[in-house]
Amino acid sequence: MKASVSGTAGLAFAAVFKALKVVRPDRPIHPAGVALTGVIERRPGSTRSGISWIDSPGSDPVSARFSRSLGLPPGWPDILGLALRIPTETGPADVLLASTAVSRPGRLILTAHRYASNGKLTSLMPYKGSKGPVLLAAVPQATGQGLPATPDAFRQALATATWTLGLYHARLTGPWNRFGTLVLTLDPGNADVRTRFDPLSNPLPGAGTYEWTRRLRRPSYQAARQRSP
Repeated sequence: MKASVSGTAGLAFAAVFKALKVVRPDRPIHPAGVALTGVIERRPGSTRSGISWIDSPGSDPVSARFSRSLGLPPGWPDILGLALRIPTETGPADVLLASTAVSRPGRLILTAHRYASNGKLTSLMPYKGSKGPVLLAAVPQATGQGLPATPDAFRQALATATWTLGLYHARLTGPWNRFGTLVLTLDPGNADVRTRFDPLSNPLPGAGTYEWTRRLRRPSYQAARQRSP
């Protein structure tokens, strides 16, 4: 994507965020969420991604926030979001995932869902690995069947259960390769999360970002965090 195109698109998204802040001064999108805590178990296979964190086995505690992007009325389908914060030796790493399809064309298209158990989540925009662009995906496993996406109902359903997701990496048009498992439960100390997740400032170890993705994302992040007058 050319710099002029991504830069223009980034400014357009920022304008939308500023308009939304008139009615949602704190969070223009993903207004209400659910605080989660859990663990990531990394068990990479033989296909390497070119990102050291993905390609190395290990176990990581994680804090997370599940939310619906547009904040539509309960019962309506919405774009789902899952934000992860992972402590690493070089500082916190943030991962933002949104509901898309996982087919080759569909993994770059946002999709709306009524149930968290039906929503496959991807990074949508690629990371920069040593072998080229890398997408991430989190796919709910069978234990999450029937998990509603509306925050209050999601919180109630998860009160006595866990949410398990398989973790995958892929090229932009390549097959998905499983590298780990994410297990999440409700955070007993918090109903929602005040943390501002930022994958540009807090990348995964060994992962870079492309200039076009920074141009596309950064204006919206800045607009979302501006204090309202």
